[in-house]
Amino acid sequence: MFIQTEATPNPATLKFIPGQPVLTTGTLDIRDKETAGQSPLAERLFEIDGVTGVFFGSDFISVTKDEGDWQHLKPAILGAIMEHYMSGAVIVSDAGLESPDASGESFDPADAETVNTIKELLDTRVRPAVAQDGGDIMFHGYRDGVVYLTMRGACAGCPSATATLRHGIENLLKHFIPEVQEVRPV
Repeated sequence: MFIQTEATPNPATLKFIPGQPVLTTGTLDIRDKETAGQSPLAERLFEIDGVTGVFFGSDFISVTKDEGDWQHLKPAILGAIMEHYMSGAVIVSDAGLESPDASGESFDPADAETVNTIKELLDTRVRPAVAQDGGDIMFHGYRDGVVYLTMRGACAGCPSATATLRHGIENLLKHFIPEVQEVRPV
């Protein structure tokens, strides 16, 4: 098994690509050791000193570290991922999966058509680009011309996340949907 690694715009996060499916549907963002119980692989990764976050996408695993050095953490993370895949154990329990359209959305039913267009643009134009960087984006709401989104995985806490939201995603949405005036992080 050969696991590729890719840098992300967030220097504290590295993307690991095992060359095999990670999740078949949805994503999972685990931000601490206490909530890692829903994934045997996340539990194994959090046993490595310095690991502070794990994000599972369809074909990648993003791992976030503290101040530690990638030179020392990377071999241990690669080993944990390889051992897990070789064991044949599940990556995550089905109960732990989060769909891109998770509940908790807030918008006026009168704006349903605009919200559907926003979600379609996020799914087709934004989510694939954000996944390339080891992250994901979630829609939370739309009110009075303001779109509320959350950056996850490598994108959470990334120094360029605000620029991505403000300049990239906001400009894209404004271009296709004149009603959109602003994008705000949740």
